[in-house]
Amino acid sequence: MRGQVFRLAGQMAPFEDEERTQLAHACLLKGAAMKGDGGDSGVTRAELTALGQAKIAFVEEILELCARYRVSVFASVVDRDALRPRGDFLRKDYAYLFERYFYFLDEQPVHQLGFVVFDELERALCHILIDQMGRYFRETVKGRMRAGRVILEPLFVHSHLTTAIQVADIVAYLIAWGVRVGGMTRPSRTELSHLSERVSQLRYRTIRDGEYVIWSIAVIDDLRSRDERNEGQ
Repeated sequence: MRGQVFRLAGQMAPFEDEERTQLAHACLLKGAAMKGDGGDSGVTRAELTALGQAKIAFVEEILELCARYRVSVFASVVDRDALRPRGDFLRKDYAYLFERYFYFLDEQPVHQLGFVVFDELERALCHILIDQMGRYFRETVKGRMRAGRVILEPLFVHSHLTTAIQVADIVAYLIAWGVRVGGMTRPSRTELSHLSERVSQLRYRTIRDGEYVIWSIAVIDDLRSRDERNEGQ
């Protein structure tokens, strides 16, 4: 959600739901007409404000539904300056994500399995990721242990056609720009704070080995393997 949305939403007092819906609908219709003929859309200040407020309300409702139906959020947050690995293996951010996903599944009834859905990438990148996942779950000790709870054939879908992926996109955006946990030190956008707090409340928490508290959002500042890190010392 761009800063402009919050700026427009805040330029007038909040509208009641019915009025907001009517004004936002009119704004969208005028915008579509403008795209069709290139002329002046005639959108009013009230309509722009209502549209901004409607977008924020839409995200608030999505997060409310996630909380109501006990959705758990999992994420690997990689700092933009994190060192990248050289090897052709499953990256640490994916491995950490699968680890926490496995912990969650491990606490569910034994007949329940998890599957993985990705926003579709270029075909070559999809094949690379499938190969790396296959090697991880077949050839590593931890991967083989976790393979019993995760269906190993990932699905690739178009985000604009798949509602659940659109929800994941919204949550990922809020994590990147608003949520600050663990070692996340980048500045956040304060206007997102109330939405980001709702995302933080959707984190899954588990205790392993009787003492280690693990959260479902992992913060990673170095993607290299232990061997690669040791080489640089």
